[in-house]
Formats: sequence, C-alpha cells, structure tokens
Amino acid sequence: MLPRRLLSSPMHLFRPMWLVLILSLAGFGVANGVNATVVRLTSLNWPPYSGQGLPSEGAAVAVAKAAFAAMGYQLEVDFYPWSRAVKLAHQSNTPYVGYFPEYYFDTVQFVFSHPMGMSPLGLLEHKSRPISWVSVKDLRNYRLGVVQDYVNTEELDRAIADDLQPAEQVTSDEFNIKKVAAGRIDAAVIDVYVMRYLLKQSRLQGVADKVQINSQLLANKNLYIAFKNTPEGHRWQAIFNEGLQRIDAAEIMADHLPE
Repeated sequence: MLPRRLLSSPMHLFRPMWLVLILSLAGFGVANGVNATVVRLTSLNWPPYSGQGLPSEGAAVAVAKAAFAAMGYQLEVDFYPWSRAVKLAHQSNTPYVGYFPEYYFDTVQFVFSHPMGMSPLGLLEHKSRPISWVSVKDLRNYRLGVVQDYVNTEELDRAIADDLQPAEQVTSDEFNIKKVAAGRIDAAVIDVYVMRYLLKQSRLQGVADKVQINSQLLANKNLYIAFKNTPEGHRWQAIFNEGLQRIDAAEIMADHLPE
C-alpha cells in the first residue's frame, strides 16, 4: 500500500489534463491522416517485381508487405516513374520513408535493408547476332541499351560514365527490347524475369522470336529497400529486417515470378 501522503499528492490532479492532451494529439493525427500502423514507400512500374495491376502489386511488393505485416504494420506503395520515386523517397517533406526495389550502391542518402530477393541481370541480344564476351571490358565492342537512372553493375556503370562503354539510355526496358529486335543496338541490360514478363505481353507480339538472353549473366543482384538515412529511416529499416526473418521471402517471391 502506498503511503497516505502520496495518495494525497497533488500530482493526481494533473492526470485529466494529460489525458485530454493525449486524446487531442491522437485526434490531431487522425484528422491529418497520420496512422502509426502504416508505412509508405515509393516504387515504379517494373513488372513482375512491382507495379499497379499486378497480383499483390508485384513480387517485391508482396515480400515487403508480408515482412511489414509480420511486424504489425501495413505497407502502402505509391508508383511513380523511377527518377521521381527516388527523389520523393529522399525528400524530407514527403510521407515516404524509402523506395524499392533497388540494387545496392554507395550512397549517403539511403540505408539498405537486408536482401529481399534476387534479380538475375543479363544482356538481351538479337538471336541472329549474339554477342561474345568474357569480361565487362569486352562489352565495349558493342553498343548497349540501358534504362535511365537504373543501377546496373558498378564496373559497367563506371565505364558508361567515363564514356568508355558505348551506350544509349531509354526510359523503359520495353524500349530496349524493341531496339534490340530492330537491330538499333547490339544488346540491352535487363533483368531476366522482367524480360520474360514483357515478352508475354501482346504489345510485344512478334518480338519474342527475335531476341534472347545472352548465355552469360552480368550478375545476380540482390534487391533491397532503400530507406532514408535518418533516425526514422533507420527505425523502419530495423523493423523491416526483423519482419524478413519471420517470413519465407524466397517462396513469396517465386510465387509471383514468371517461369
């Protein structure tokens, strides 16, 4: 039993005031659309990994939603062109705590989650004109197609930036597929599952029999969520990483990828 003098302490008179303040703050959050159980990320339309209209909004989104759900959070994803998705995730005046799916790269703006899946990165080529290469330096004999602002491999991106690797930038993988099929470029950097998905689309009928993936992959790349390099971003990074440990990410990813 507490001493009587504590029971008569005037501190209990402040409890109603604190209760009113807490309820007021809660009401303010609801009125302003703030929901502590919701986390928001940006992404792009990059099927089969992410995109509006895909089952579960894509393979990577399915994994991310499951990981956050395992921790009691609901993930909401807004889709933008890639450059805008990255920019919005970095800005401090947006509701987004990060963006995905991304390959790892050196940056001070973002911190990366544990890997959420794998992306086999290859070279799309014309069936009648396959390219031959052993090292990335050998690719300098060919003109490659890359997607603007995509991270490829460190060595290849550095060669392109230094004007050592002939390359043309486009805004989507679909454009690169068409350019390879038409013989306008020698090859294009593309994820194997992205290629398989796109070649099944009716708008690319007549193209699938002209192109193929080169027998040698550029890399098997891990996929990550890039969180803001802020205390809030680090908190969500830790939450997501813990959630990944509670699910079978590989199985979820495989269920949403084309064969």
